[in-house]
Amino acid sequence: MPSPLKARTGRLGIMVGLREEARLIERFFPQAVIALSHAHEAGARRALQQLRQGGAEELLSFGCAGGLDPALKPGTILLADSVVVGRARLPSSEGLSRQFDLGRGVMHGAIVHSPVMVGTVAEKRALHSRTKALAVDMESGVVAQSGLPFAVLRVICDDATRPLPPAAASGLREGRVYLPGLLGSLVRQPGQIGALMALGRDAAQARASMKTYLENLAELPAKRH
Repeated sequence: MPSPLKARTGRLGIMVGLREEARLIERFFPQAVIALSHAHEAGARRALQQLRQGGAEELLSFGCAGGLDPALKPGTILLADSVVVGRARLPSSEGLSRQFDLGRGVMHGAIVHSPVMVGTVAEKRALHSRTKALAVDMESGVVAQSGLPFAVLRVICDDATRPLPPAAASGLREGRVYLPGLLGSLVRQPGQIGALMALGRDAAQARASMKTYLENLAELPAKRH
């Protein structure tokens, strides 16, 4: 019997932020339409158009997220039941979400969309207090507002207790590492090197956790909506 992943068709559109995330998910969804947001909101809107043009009828928001709940550590898998966009709370598709639910090792709750990177501990604390969401990203709100059935499968990369170093933003361009920006940021603020190394370790843990989750999910019998 086919797995729930292999049972998907090209009707599924997947939005990811980074090329590395795209390489991971396409192994499990070879027939899906995949588009990159390049980890910013304007890119997410362009990616949505690409997914529509590719014939997507249902959407998956996939990749890393920033933790807001202090209890969630890097590598925690989140299958969101809703997306907070401004004052709205948009529910994900129960039927589609079940296709990605391993039934163990996954947290269920809200994720909040932010048009800008949420990098400081104070910003994360304030956003969690206001929304009660478990995590934050910059793509899921665009997916949720598309009008198509959607699911959100994310993994915590930076947790709520750790700020993002400035190089995390300046060291990315077009969904991949941008070395001039990374090195320039480190020259200007060499004190962030330790934080950047810690983020690298957390990101590696997050990737490994999501890879294991998808491998285990692929072994399950196919689920129906």
